[in-house]
Amino acid sequence: MIQQAARDFAQNELKPGVIERDEHQKFPAEQVKKLGELGFLGMMVSEKYNGSGLDALSYVLVMEELSKVDASSSVVVSVNNSLVCYGLESFGSEFQKEKYLKPLASGEKIGAFCLSEPEAGSDATSQQTTAEDKGDYYLLNGTKNWITNGNTASTYLVIAQTDRSLKHRGINAFIVEKGMEGFTIGPKENKMGIRGSDTHSLMFNDVKVPKENRIGEDGFGFKFAMKTLEGGRIGIAAQALGIAAGAYELALEYSKQRKSFGKAISDHQAIAFKLADMATTIEAARLLVYKAAWLKDQGLPYTLAGSMAKLYASKVAMDVTVEAVQIHGGYGFVKEYHVERMMRDAKITQIYEGTTEIQKMVISREILK
Repeated sequence: MIQQAARDFAQNELKPGVIERDEHQKFPAEQVKKLGELGFLGMMVSEKYNGSGLDALSYVLVMEELSKVDASSSVVVSVNNSLVCYGLESFGSEFQKEKYLKPLASGEKIGAFCLSEPEAGSDATSQQTTAEDKGDYYLLNGTKNWITNGNTASTYLVIAQTDRSLKHRGINAFIVEKGMEGFTIGPKENKMGIRGSDTHSLMFNDVKVPKENRIGEDGFGFKFAMKTLEGGRIGIAAQALGIAAGAYELALEYSKQRKSFGKAISDHQAIAFKLADMATTIEAARLLVYKAAWLKDQGLPYTLAGSMAKLYASKVAMDVTVEAVQIHGGYGFVKEYHVERMMRDAKITQIYEGTTEIQKMVISREILK
């Protein structure tokens, strides 16, 4: 039922206007509001905090269906669920859950996760953003890059260095509110893909963050970021799966309609074999993604499974969308057929929540333990 609800929403609400939003880099504000009303922005949050109280498998089903149509919208769902809401519910104080998690889970507000910097992306230990302990508050200074929901968010989880001598044990996570004095938002990034997604740089200049807005004990920030990103990988793997599956569905349908040499191009072995490869790799990616989500739901270790799912599904997304464009021929290069946008969107799944190379590092570390 959840999967069908997400599919219906994607087809009826996201598909109309998706090309225009991509063309003009328009954030899907109206659609995101409706996603919140349906409970899709706080899916795994308990009902106590205005969430839907669902499991990770339900979440990836929704991510897959939304991403088949509009990856710019699904990444909003991913960040709000996997990074922001998960981080606050798992590690936040009761005060933080009441004040910040409830409106985020209900979709009343949107959140952003702020880790990446000009010199610190996958290397989370190299934070240049600092948070100086001033007793009752921290003084936050620095810049964050590539922040999804950068301008539309109201609540920001910011990772910053408090004590450089302690290295990763000197990092903290803070809740920053939009509108705090000294907090400014840079211009929107002009991206190749997920162009409807709201990606900005953020600048902090002597921003006073109350002590009560620090998440966890002093020095917990690095662990907080790593634990949160583990779940985030599953969401992005599901996004990659959805992009691949959406492109495949379009290519399959087109191949049955397009005629060449007196018959549908799907009847030509060259195209039929492409479709066979696409279907097989998508199914393999789907099983990896579902397994990672299932392990998380069972309370079992999912670091290895999550990285494998993210690594493989993002490769499948890239491979399948390229083939979908090829099957469409010249029409694949035209925006109205959607697959060129999906090909552009697919690339980011190999970059954010840890690049392909980072996933291989995680996987090799886990299997060599």
